[in-house]
Amino acid sequence: MARPRQGVLKDARPGMREVIAGDKLDQYKLTELLARSGMASIFKAVDERSGREVALKVPHMQFESDIAFFQRFRREEQIGQKLDHPNIVRVLVPEEKSRVYLVMEYAEGKALRAIMNEGRLPTSTALDIARPSPRARVDLHGQGVVHRDLKPENVMISPGGEIKLLDFGIAMDEAARRLTWFGLSPPVGTPDYMAPEQVRGKRGDVRTDVYALGTLLYEMLTGELPFRAGNSHALMKAKVDRDPRPAHEVVGNVDPKLEEIAMRAIARLPRDRYRSVQEMLGDLEDPSRVVPNQRAPREDAPLIARLRVPPSALGPAVTVAVLGLLLILMWMMSRSR
Repeated sequence: MARPRQGVLKDARPGMREVIAGDKLDQYKLTELLARSGMASIFKAVDERSGREVALKVPHMQFESDIAFFQRFRREEQIGQKLDHPNIVRVLVPEEKSRVYLVMEYAEGKALRAIMNEGRLPTSTALDIARPSPRARVDLHGQGVVHRDLKPENVMISPGGEIKLLDFGIAMDEAARRLTWFGLSPPVGTPDYMAPEQVRGKRGDVRTDVYALGTLLYEMLTGELPFRAGNSHALMKAKVDRDPRPAHEVVGNVDPKLEEIAMRAIARLPRDRYRSVQEMLGDLEDPSRVVPNQRAPREDAPLIARLRVPPSALGPAVTVAVLGLLLILMWMMSRSR
């Protein structure tokens, strides 16, 4: 696929300042500040040449001269411009630029986080939200892009129920060379939704997105996250060292088939997860074909299945049991003599 045409970046004028609502930036009139993070502000704007509403992501001034940040920002723009899917916010190409910014289609609606803050979602609603996201991911992964930061803040729901996936700020294009995120430790992402391999500082692959999607499904079904921790450091350590708690331990009436889908997606080891988002989507489209197993034991399961002995403890437990049996046999033999 040919790389999309980039807007022409003109020489920046000296004495530039932070833009605010009411300013005009090239062909765009900024009308409203929608969000502000530590690195950029997002404005609602009007394209005065076409009359359409758009959203502009404008980096803060202190980052514009940073080469690593500029490369990341351009990477986000290039990835966004090559994607074309109804569940992904499109990145547009301006005719010219006087400074660094990103132009996107304006997606009206509420972030999934605002909806989830109201409490646990009904199963039907969770499925209506969960299914379109993997469809968008299938398109992403088919073009060699891994999002790496799926979370409720990056999922927009329109008044009509349409799902839009946002923010490719730390997305990875497998065809591009690796970039280092300046000033940060190796793990990149949002701790609550990061996969264990991301915590270890690895780049991740499609199974990293599977993990984030499974965490999102788990949270919608239970109203809580798979791990409880007092801070981000403890949370990331738990992800590396422990298996997530079963969803039915949080809420007793969770659908066992959906629980199985979520638990398989958030398995600690990548090899135990779905091999692709497309495979996970197949189970979400038809949960009736899913067979719950010991990964999510029910209250009516046999006692041995509900004990949930961690796999890492099985080896030492067997060793201790064998040694104990040998000691008992030796003691009985000595008594008989």
